[in-house]
Amino acid sequence: MTTPQMNQTTGAAYTRILSLGAARGENVVPNADIIEPINSSDEWIQQRTGVITRVRASKDVHVVDLAETAARQAIERAGIRPDQIGVVLVSTVSGGVATPSVATLLAERIGANPAAAYDISAACAGYAYGIAQADSFVRSGLAEHVLVVGAEKLSDIIDPTDRTISFLLADGAGAAIVGPSDTVGISPTVWGSDGSKWDAIGMTSTMQEYREGAGEVAWPTLRQEGPTVFRWAVWEMVKVAKLALERAGVTSDQLAAFVPHQANMRIIDEFAKQLGLPDTVVIGRDIATTGNTSAASIPLATHRLLEEHPELSGGLSLQIGFGAGLVFGAQVVVLP
Repeated sequence: MTTPQMNQTTGAAYTRILSLGAARGENVVPNADIIEPINSSDEWIQQRTGVITRVRASKDVHVVDLAETAARQAIERAGIRPDQIGVVLVSTVSGGVATPSVATLLAERIGANPAAAYDISAACAGYAYGIAQADSFVRSGLAEHVLVVGAEKLSDIIDPTDRTISFLLADGAGAAIVGPSDTVGISPTVWGSDGSKWDAIGMTSTMQEYREGAGEVAWPTLRQEGPTVFRWAVWEMVKVAKLALERAGVTSDQLAAFVPHQANMRIIDEFAKQLGLPDTVVIGRDIATTGNTSAASIPLATHRLLEEHPELSGGLSLQIGFGAGLVFGAQVVVLP
């Protein structure tokens, strides 16, 4: 039998991030407000993590609300209409429900229907995963523009007495519009996972255990094995970052910026040291006053970097996300 020939779509030769949008929790929470439950001190938190304050949203603010604010800003800055968005991707681990997706509700709210829409569960690497998929969708012709959002309300899934991660976590959303470009604006992505460390970052229990526990099992909250995560991030993720530079065909001295996931200031500083970044490279350190917002941290840090250093626009930025799974993703992008 002769197989009939089918049509194949093709899209833009190249893509880039056209714009960014941001939304942060409206409540600034200093270390002094959280040290008593974890029996700690402001000095200890700053020395170990670099966090001075973190931002958290009010109880009546949901993940989709943060995502909508960031998305609307990104759409406006890109100069496109919502109906020009072909795909809506929301990276989140704190959407509140297993289904339906946050992305479908977001698409409805911003007027992007009938765009394809789905959530990405890749924790702190979620934004980098989203950018990789958006790049592929635009180049394949599946969409002309893709909205990528990292959105989290981590304050809903923390135990205030937990000393492993709770004091780091914050709420916010960062959004990007990915569209066609005349030149390469997003490099090949280096991404992957290491399931052998699956339990290094995760929840204290499952929803089934919580339901069947009849009050004896606490509400599932985030926790981590700090030393395991620190070693993995510092030693293994630097290799990923170097490979991303290699795949992009650029060297560290050609970068304008370096924006890693805002996990811990010590990790960020060690990254910069091992990559041998020159002083000309501006490093995103949004964690000091925003905290760790998981999937939202890279776009939020990049958004702030461009606000403080508008001269970086058009330069190259190495971004890398890594977290629960364990999962990782990195690429070099042209800053909008």
